[in-house]
This record gives sequence, structure tokens and C-alpha cells, in this order.
Amino acid sequence: MSTDTFRALVARKTEGGQAVALETITEADLPAADVTVDVEFSSFNYKDGLALKGQSRILRTFPMVPGIDFAGTVRTSDNPAFAPGDKVVLTGWGVGESWSGGFAERARVKGEWLVKLPEGLTTHQAMAIGTAGLTAMLCVDALERYGITPGGDVLVTGAAGGVGSVAVRLLSRLGYKVSALTGRRSEEDFLKSIGACEIVDRDTYAAAGKPLASERWHGAVDTVGGQILANVLASTAYGGAVAACGLAAATDLPTTVFPFILRNVALLGVDSVNCPTARRARAWARLSDVLEPNDLDQVTRDVGLDDLPRLADDIIAGRVRGRTVVRTR
Repeated sequence: MSTDTFRALVARKTEGGQAVALETITEADLPAADVTVDVEFSSFNYKDGLALKGQSRILRTFPMVPGIDFAGTVRTSDNPAFAPGDKVVLTGWGVGESWSGGFAERARVKGEWLVKLPEGLTTHQAMAIGTAGLTAMLCVDALERYGITPGGDVLVTGAAGGVGSVAVRLLSRLGYKVSALTGRRSEEDFLKSIGACEIVDRDTYAAAGKPLASERWHGAVDTVGGQILANVLASTAYGGAVAACGLAAATDLPTTVFPFILRNVALLGVDSVNCPTARRARAWARLSDVLEPNDLDQVTRDVGLDDLPRLADDIIAGRVRGRTVVRTR
């Protein structure tokens, strides 16, 4: 294939909604920006699944290359912070939503959105971590900054998913006693292999509960929202905190003020899309330090660009375990 053309998964508007297909495009099809990257790997996230299925208005303009993250090598740069040959990673900033994303062999983005890959991480490992892993690290960081220290009981909801599985491994590595909430009992062995001490059945938290339940958790990472988050808050011990980053179950929060005003529980919102670059860089450096290569191997599988459309239904339905790395080449 000519160096002037490359493969990309492209979403185009149709009369009935949208269509997604592999296409051969050129750099003229990419937005104008100061750094062009040869994408080596991307990853497949819950938001990517929604984008490919045309749900939740993830894709804001058309045509669009989806893919909310990628890692690769700088091809050309007009930004003094980056030079050809630099290994870089990108997550967030609306890439793959309103800006051409990572499901392609090449991407052009603003240099201020990029982070240089920490030493010790390959581009494949960076996408085994990806947006989900970065979000998990930001959740752990939020709990630590609030004062939730290792040794206590912590809960991770949606534990078999992308954010959840990395959160379980990180918290376990850092010395927390981790319980994993999941609706997939078949994943019990997997979750215990990555550090969960106990499996909590999702059904025990899915129905409406008391405004305050028995104090159980010193901290929690919640990836699902809705009634489950409300019940986690009601079960959090005095002075505890819950880092919330997802909405896989629901966007509402049917709770009361009791956990906050009677138990001094904190609800910590975590966003990875517009997270400041300095905090991103620190999170990536820490991910490189805390996680070991076999940690990523345990939670990761590889697929190609042409596999993604058929995987969209699975990831939305919660049938995808751990992390999915996308080979772009």
C-alpha cells in the first residue's frame, strides 16, 4: 500500500443512521493539527462500542474515524515537545468522538493532547492499559488523595470489565483488600486471579435498598452508576469514599443525603477525557511502576480493526472480559 494511503475504520452518516466500514483514506482526510502519529495499537472501550452502534450520540460529526485512544510513533511534528520517532499515547480530548480517532493506521492530533510513553511500557502495553486503565488509575489516585489507605476493604463494581479489571489489579498490587462486584459468576476464577479476595453478586446491590446499610467498604471504585452506586454509598463506612467514573448500568443516582451527612462519605467524580496533562503524565508513570507485564497479559486480548463492528454488541452488553487491544496494522 502506498505510504500516502492507509486503512481506517470510518463511520459515515446514512439515511437510516450510520454505517461503519474499513476504508482506504489519505492524510487529506484527517483534521489539521501539529503532530501526525503512526498508530500501532488502539483499544476497544465501552464508549467505542456505543459509537460504532450509533448510540448515545458519541459521534458528533461525520465522516468520523472512531477510537478514543491510541499509542504509536510520531511520524511528523511541528510541535517542539515532540520529534519524529517519539513513542506517544493519547486518551480522551474528544478524539474518536468529534476528532478523527485511533481506529486507523495514522492519526493527526494536537501535540498538547499527547503524553510521551513512560520508559518500560511498549505501545501494546499502553493500549492494554488504555483509556480504561488510565481511568482506573485516576480513581485509585482520587481515593488515595482523599485518605483511603491500603489495608482496608474496597469494592470495585463492574469488576470484569475494562476499568474494573485494571482497578482490581491496581488496588490489589497496592495492598488493598479488594472485593469484586459482578453479574458474571463465570468470571470468579478470573477475578481472583487478578487480585480479588471476594466476589460480590451484582444482584445483592441491584435492587433498591435502605438509605443506610451496614458499614462495609472503606472505599470503592464504581463503573456502573444507578442503583448499584446508591447501594455502595449506603454501605460505605464512616469517612469512606467512592470514586465514580462510569454509567454502564444507569445514569441516575437514586440515593439520599444520609451517607454524606451522617457518615461523612465522599462521592468523588473521576473524568479521564479532559483530565489535565500533568495529572495524566503522573498517572501513566505510576501505571508503568505498579503494573507488571503479566498483569496486563491476564486481562488482555488482541483483535483487528475488522473485528470491531461485531464486538460492539458484546461490549455494550457486558460480555467482554478485561481489555481489548486493537491491532491497526
